[in-house]
Amino acid sequence: MNYGNIKNCDIANGEGVRVSLFVSGCTHHCKNCFNAETWDFSYGEPFTKETEEKIIKMLEPEYIDGLSLLGGEPFEPENQAILLPFIKKVKEIYPEKTIWCYTGYRLDKELLSDSRARCEYTDEMLSYIDILVDGEFVQELYDISLSFKGSSNQRIINIPKTLKKGKLILYNLKSDRIV
Repeated sequence: MNYGNIKNCDIANGEGVRVSLFVSGCTHHCKNCFNAETWDFSYGEPFTKETEEKIIKMLEPEYIDGLSLLGGEPFEPENQAILLPFIKKVKEIYPEKTIWCYTGYRLDKELLSDSRARCEYTDEMLSYIDILVDGEFVQELYDISLSFKGSSNQRIINIPKTLKKGKLILYNLKSDRIV
């Protein structure tokens, strides 16, 4: 897997101060994607053990609330294969920090059902994610006033509650802060 960028002290891609990893590779190709260069699976730099260690070190300060995964597309199967052991390690080292993940795939229609994204890693990967922002970016539904998403069709989902209850539970930005 390659990655296009790593942002330290990011406040735009999830609650609090975060470290954000922008993976390469995406088959959605949303119109007016803000990060279209990462559609190419070979864009950027290889995600190595050194890259992992760099991110883990960046997550160390107390003021960092967690890790955000963006793209490209973290849930492309070839990216899941690499991201799963990495986010498992992050959760083992920093169980108090949250993991947000942005995906163009819909949780209920594509990640939890048969689709091109669902593979042997999907369920376990979801088990380490706290918040999932799902749905493709749709230019016609773009709204700058939305928090942590680009278009109104996208959903911010509380994954632990959703998996526990077996039904979709949206994350309430005002009252559900995960700590």
